[in-house]
Parts: sequence; C-alpha cells; structure tokens
Amino acid sequence: MDIDENATHGGAHEIDVEVTGRRLLSPLESILGTDTKTVYGDPVTVGEKTVIPAASITYGMGMGGGTGTDETGEEGGEGFGGGGGVRATPIGVVEVTADETRFVKFGTERRLAGIFALGVALGLVLGRLRRR
Repeated sequence: MDIDENATHGGAHEIDVEVTGRRLLSPLESILGTDTKTVYGDPVTVGEKTVIPAASITYGMGMGGGTGTDETGEEGGEGFGGGGGVRATPIGVVEVTADETRFVKFGTERRLAGIFALGVALGLVLGRLRRR
C-alpha cells in the first residue's frame, strides 16, 4: 500500500488512492485485454460463409479504504480493499457472405417463449376475474 509518510490528516496517514487504484485495476486490463477479440471471437469460415462470434462483456468493481484511531485517540490501523468481477455472455454471431453481412442474435426463441407464457398467464388471470 502506498502511504504518503509526510501527509497526515487528523493524526492518520493518507493513502495514495490513485496509485493503489492503478494497482487494483491492472489485473483487470490483463483479463479484458485490449483488442477486439474480447468482444468478437476468431472468425470461422465454412464454405462461402464466415461466422464471427460476438459477446457482451460486463464488469464491475468496488474499492474503499480508511484509517482509524484507537479509544485513546492514538493513531490506529489502516486498511484498503477492493473486489470485482467480469462476465462474458455470448449474444450472437456476425454472418458474412458474398451477398450480405448480418447479425444473428442468440436467445430470440427464449424471449418469444417468455412473451407467450406471459400472455397465457395474463389470459388465465383475466378469465378468472371475469367469472367473478
């Protein structure tokens, strides 16, 4: 942890948040990478068609820190921590042929089934209310 030994605030050392934040974020750079293959996979060509997989990348993180004093007002401990996560979800493919390039989204069948089920449930509820 980087601490500015000369800077104090209320008797406690200040934490260099910028440097510490960079240290926490640097592993994220290696996970996500810096090229398009993070979102678009390697192209696969079969016959006259090339398929490029696509994904949605979601990440989140949090960090915090602080210092404290003991019961007598003497300088106490300090702490800093952080955590995060990364998720990649396949969302579709880009299909490239001599005639066209199009995006084919995954999961449309599941979405249509959900809409259908919602319609059936709504119909049942309205039918019961109507009979009363």
